[in-house]
Amino acid sequence: MHSRACTSRFILARLSSPAVRMNSSAAAAAAKPAFSAVQQVTNFQETIANRPEFDHSGEPIEITKSPDPSWSFGEGVRTGPPPSTQDKIHKEIDPYSPDRSVSQNYRLLISGIAPRPIGFLSTLSADGKTKNLAPFSYFQVVDHDPPMFIVSFSARSGLMKDTYRNLKETGECVINTVSENMIEAVNASSIDAPYGLSEWDLTGLTESQTTTVKPSRVKESVLSIEGKVIDIKEFEGHSPGMSGSAICLIKATRFWVQQDAANEDFSHIHLDKLRPIAQLGGMSYGRISSTFELPRGRWVDEQPKSELLTRLEEAHADGQGEAGKDKL
Repeated sequence: MHSRACTSRFILARLSSPAVRMNSSAAAAAAKPAFSAVQQVTNFQETIANRPEFDHSGEPIEITKSPDPSWSFGEGVRTGPPPSTQDKIHKEIDPYSPDRSVSQNYRLLISGIAPRPIGFLSTLSADGKTKNLAPFSYFQVVDHDPPMFIVSFSARSGLMKDTYRNLKETGECVINTVSENMIEAVNASSIDAPYGLSEWDLTGLTESQTTTVKPSRVKESVLSIEGKVIDIKEFEGHSPGMSGSAICLIKATRFWVQQDAANEDFSHIHLDKLRPIAQLGGMSYGRISSTFELPRGRWVDEQPKSELLTRLEEAHADGQGEAGKDKL
């Protein structure tokens, strides 16, 4: 029984580690050997055979109350399974400890920093001959005025990522959102295909025109963002034999929004149209089936209703600062 179960584990794989992609076997043979974490999966189809089918019904996303609607200022965490959060024991970890592997840090972070949005990037090589599509979960919007995004490239053993090389050489990309109905195609684009083989052909996704950049956008995406690289920051301190890690700062130059997925003035995208997919730890992804709303309070409105806020304000006015908290 155990031998038929799906297993997902990380092994050390011996790979070449040049600073740029090697196109010749001689160059690859001369590359310095290094190690990288590679995920292996066995018997996956057997494991999922008895799992429930994915719900394609398109039912409205449920809106519930918040986890603790009667919460008041100063009450900390009141809900959740026992023992209380305050009683939990934490383990201190040095990420640079000699007995701590890079793969351990990787697995810890992707399972602990979750959910993460997926940025599906379309880029084009400098000579215009090679098109690339690749998903990234080290990705985020960081400002709206101007609209700015970051995408991060991890230190890795072997070859420079095609997307990173294209961004460095051309400074252009399209960031595409990922919805539920796209995830298998998006996941397929992450296969280690030979350089020059287009992920557009691998995935069957539809290329569509852009205005300010040369790479195509993904027609199936609810939202696509044309962008240009503003800055690239490369980092030192990665493990020996690994390629460098970097962050790219990208400024949006155009938005493309699916017309039936937004409100009249295109200032809001409807969640039941976007149906975003989030990346979790390991091979896991998440979908949104319910949400809750929680408005941000304003001091002028909340202070008169809260005895604690009134005492805090009085202590602050008296100049007691942190010392005044002992008297509250």
